[in-house]
Amino acid sequence: MKFAGTKIGLKLVLAVGVITIVIIGAFSYLSINAQSDALLSQAGIHANKLSEAIKNSTHTSMLENRKDEIHAIINTVSHEPSILEIRIFNKEGVVTFSSRENSTGKMVDKRAESCYACHTENQPLRRLSIDKRMRIYRISSNSPRILAVINPIYNEPSCYQAACHAHRRDQTVLGVLDVKMDLKDVDRQIEDSKLRLIIFAAIATLALSLFIAYFVRRWVGKPVSELVKATNQVSLGNLNYTIEDPGKDELGILATSFNKMTKSLADAKLQLFQADKMASLGRLAAGVAHEINNPLTGVLTYSSFLLKRVKDNPELQENLEVIVRETIRSREIVKSLLDFSRQSIPKKHSADISKIIKSAIEVVSNQLVLKEIQLDAQLDESLPEITVDANQIQQVLINLLVNAADAIGEGGGKISIVPSLISLPPHGLARIKAAVCPKRHDLMDNEVRSYGLPTVRLKAISKGTEGIINLDPIYGKNRHQYGLELDQGGDLQLSCPQCNTSLIDESIRCPKCRSTVYSFETPPDGVLEGCTNPDCGWQRWQAMDDTGQKDYIELRIADTGQGIPKEDLSRIFEPFFTTKGQYGNGLGLAVIWGIIDNHNGTISVESELGKGTVFVIHLPMQN
Repeated sequence: MKFAGTKIGLKLVLAVGVITIVIIGAFSYLSINAQSDALLSQAGIHANKLSEAIKNSTHTSMLENRKDEIHAIINTVSHEPSILEIRIFNKEGVVTFSSRENSTGKMVDKRAESCYACHTENQPLRRLSIDKRMRIYRISSNSPRILAVINPIYNEPSCYQAACHAHRRDQTVLGVLDVKMDLKDVDRQIEDSKLRLIIFAAIATLALSLFIAYFVRRWVGKPVSELVKATNQVSLGNLNYTIEDPGKDELGILATSFNKMTKSLADAKLQLFQADKMASLGRLAAGVAHEINNPLTGVLTYSSFLLKRVKDNPELQENLEVIVRETIRSREIVKSLLDFSRQSIPKKHSADISKIIKSAIEVVSNQLVLKEIQLDAQLDESLPEITVDANQIQQVLINLLVNAADAIGEGGGKISIVPSLISLPPHGLARIKAAVCPKRHDLMDNEVRSYGLPTVRLKAISKGTEGIINLDPIYGKNRHQYGLELDQGGDLQLSCPQCNTSLIDESIRCPKCRSTVYSFETPPDGVLEGCTNPDCGWQRWQAMDDTGQKDYIELRIADTGQGIPKEDLSRIFEPFFTTKGQYGNGLGLAVIWGIIDNHNGTISVESELGKGTVFVIHLPMQN
């Protein structure tokens, strides 16, 4: 039998097989000895009873010295097949009566018949215990065993008080009645019992070994083989390999842990790939700045010059316009790549937000005029100064104004910028930057993002269906992403995706709907709690609530453009995601989000198709 490619199963089977053989062998040995002793004991009891019967039957004949009757009784009894010989010999060892006529009158060879145990220095023992009456011996090494039972004939008062007495009073033993029985049948039964027990032991050992081999292969060999196969796959670089149906025993837990490990490795590999891709992009952008900008500038300069000289050739002019347009687009892509790769730590200092807005407007004012876009900047000179990197915030405003102009298009429209000083609580602004389960497993999901931010990944069960929920990382926003069908009004069972540790806090209930509450740690900012009812949305982050309200500069940039589809709102801050088709590279808003995040601020978006878009930026007064 093959044990799933591992020696563990074979070792277990051999070890258990040896133990089984030892146990069954010991049991068989003890059973055979017990049966042998029982059979011999029964034979001895039978012989002893027969001896007593003969002694009682011949008692009167012996008292009256009727030898013919004694011979007749002895001869009659000796006809039983198992009886070899019945003898009576006197205290000196002379056979006085025997079922074999040629034995009468002979002297017994005490040592030859193994009866020396009953004598010491050739003197007969006065009294014999029941055990010492029986003896088993062989006449020769090849002869069958013989069971002999001796029954002493004691001197009774009737023997020495009668007028015809022939014995003295001081004699204790007058003679011995000896019954010899053939043990061939008993030995045959013992041998048969030995054979049956040996066959039973062999069959039992084989059957147990087969059962053990089957279950070891099923419970040990197969899981270990699957683990070995899985590790080989991982060593070959296949991090997507998973062990199906791992089970719930120790090996199943090991297989489950292996699946989680490979998933973590795959996630880490993907993150490293993304990081390497971003680093490569940065290096590429730096190289592009030196290697492509100059040729692009030359192409743009000469094509623009040629375009002015071919006004009389419409066909050539159209081709040159394509060259100019695409060259400009290429230059903008290079600029966006450089902006994205050069996101640096902001150099913060006190700055006037109104002046920053004015500087940004000056940069894009010509473009807005050409597109007939009205700009309404409601500046408030009384706003206090804020600690920011003025250049980076100006870059944010320029990018948002350009995006708003692109969204409005050539038909004209309106853009408004409204700065204000507001005081806001953490609810709706504070961001979850770290989350762990009770066993310290990381719950942050860098792959699934909400408005550019990593989400909190939780395992959920609803209506018996298992799935994943990605919680909005902004405290109180509740823009969660559900990867399973929800039970309306029902509570969700939430746990850690890695260790399945429950995140439900049974000690508290939601103050709004009385549903169960989940909780997880957000180091170093305490514990965040939330309602498991998807229709409720209650959350509590005590550590953040205790900080109280903070002052922010709010910037609202609104446009009357075409708007952003609802399904795209949560992805617009992701790198390389764009709604402009071939006219966008998806890096502008990613750059904006990075700058605002480096200022510990937030940026959100509200949009409706056909009505326009509003970007809302909150910058803390003190960074």
